[in-house]
Order: sequence, then C-alpha cells, then structure tokens
Amino acid sequence: RIARMMKVCKSSRTKMATLGYPSPATIREARKQLGITQSAAAEMVHSTCRVWQQWESGDRKMHPAFWELFKIKSMFNARISK
Repeated sequence: RIARMMKVCKSSRTKMATLGYPSPATIREARKQLGITQSAAAEMVHSTCRVWQQWESGDRKMHPAFWELFKIKSMFNARISK
C-alpha cells in the first residue's frame, strides 16, 4: 500500500515539475519577438548569456520562476515603450 502511494506521489511530482518549464523554441521565439539579444534577455532575469544560450539550445531547462520573471518584465517593458 505504501509502495503504491509512493509511486503515485513520485509520478505526480514528475508531472508537476515538467508542466511549468518552457520549451527551448518558446524561449527563443519570445526573445526574438521582443527584438532583444540573448545577453539582454539574460540580464532581464539576472542570469548570464551562457545560461540563456543553454536554455535556448535545450542543454538546460529554464526554471519556471525565470520564465515568469521574463514574461512579467517583457510585458512591463512593452507598456513603457508604447
């Protein structure tokens, strides 16, 4: 019984962990739509250009918190530039 519950919990955690991660293509497209460089995008989320490159190439997953920060700052910057 406990083993079954552990299996269900592990499965749920795995599903939850992958839900909020943006794909490399999504990250790249969002940055390109803003018309900014990888360095500028990395600076927006307090990261390095190399890490941003790894997110876009799929070598590393972008944590959902960084993705949310990028989206919030993108919306804020878009409002200011209008």
